[in-house]
Amino acid sequence: MAMLYSKTSLGHLALQNHLVMAPMTRSRATDNIPNSLMKEYYAQRGEAGLIITEGTSPSPNGLGYPRIPGIFSPDQVKGWRSITDAVHDKGAKIFIQLMHCGRIAHPLNLPEGARVLAPSAVAAAGEMYTDAEGLKPHPVPQAMSGEDIASAIAEFVRAAENGVKAGFDGVELHGANGYLLEQFIRPNTNQRDDGYGGSMENRARFVLEVAEAVIGAIGRDRVGIRLSPYGVFNDMPLYDRMEEDYTYLAQQLNSRGLVYIHLVDHSAMGAPPVPDAIKATFRELFKRTLILSGGYDAQRAENDLAAGKCDLVAVGRPFLANPDLVTRWKTGAAVNEPDSATFYTPGPNGYTDYPALPRAKQ
Repeated sequence: MAMLYSKTSLGHLALQNHLVMAPMTRSRATDNIPNSLMKEYYAQRGEAGLIITEGTSPSPNGLGYPRIPGIFSPDQVKGWRSITDAVHDKGAKIFIQLMHCGRIAHPLNLPEGARVLAPSAVAAAGEMYTDAEGLKPHPVPQAMSGEDIASAIAEFVRAAENGVKAGFDGVELHGANGYLLEQFIRPNTNQRDDGYGGSMENRARFVLEVAEAVIGAIGRDRVGIRLSPYGVFNDMPLYDRMEEDYTYLAQQLNSRGLVYIHLVDHSAMGAPPVPDAIKATFRELFKRTLILSGGYDAQRAENDLAAGKCDLVAVGRPFLANPDLVTRWKTGAAVNEPDSATFYTPGPNGYTDYPALPRAKQ
């Protein structure tokens, strides 16, 4: 049997296959609360070995985009609980991705009293969509004080604890794609001159302190992290020492014992490719589970697993358009194509209405 569809494990968890549904922002959480439509969407995709949810904010300050969910209020915990129950009923395991957007935000998308925060007061290039007024330029964020940093770490811990209360099998820290954790790592967004800025040891400090605090709260088998070395999304330009910096990060994360590192390669969507050497470095230095994602089809996933390049393979858009992707790939059936016009629009269109194969073909 193909390795991709065979059972495996992630820390103490048993997975029904090696296929991971990658985290994808879908913007269906009205008032930032998970709902019955989201429950249907995730449950439909319960053939996956592991589902990683869309980016979910640990804090009112982190709700950068319209209609993204949070995990900081009782109503949000309750909403997610119905989703984790439905996913578990289908056999999949599910991690919640904790995404604090940092400077990738706009006040029109934030609740009253929330602030646009970042390591330094450096605005991102480009614009942010708001439901209220359409596209708006990214604002200049407030540089985080020491107190803000301590508060943000505490918010990640509470979010992780809430995630466990909501029935999640673990959490993924979103250290990729230009959001708050990566904003500390990268020198263009981190221009601090205190213990959180300057050298890579200092720029990695916030990420590692968040990881340590969350591990302390819920255990290392429940904590993974997503990273995007060579990613340029959300105004994160390449720089000379990137390979050296991410090698340091791989070593430090390994010593903390997180259950997985999830490396994303967005070259299929036009970003610079992540060099094979970086992926190999993480494979060598990080001793627990390595997840690779980015532009995979079934054959490439099978090849990389068989070659030992990774332990699990994550796919996004194929799962978005095919609730029964595992069955389709396994049987060689045709796949639905994703409709990019409905990626972030409210309602069921382009969300829960992608057809599954007739039962007889399964």
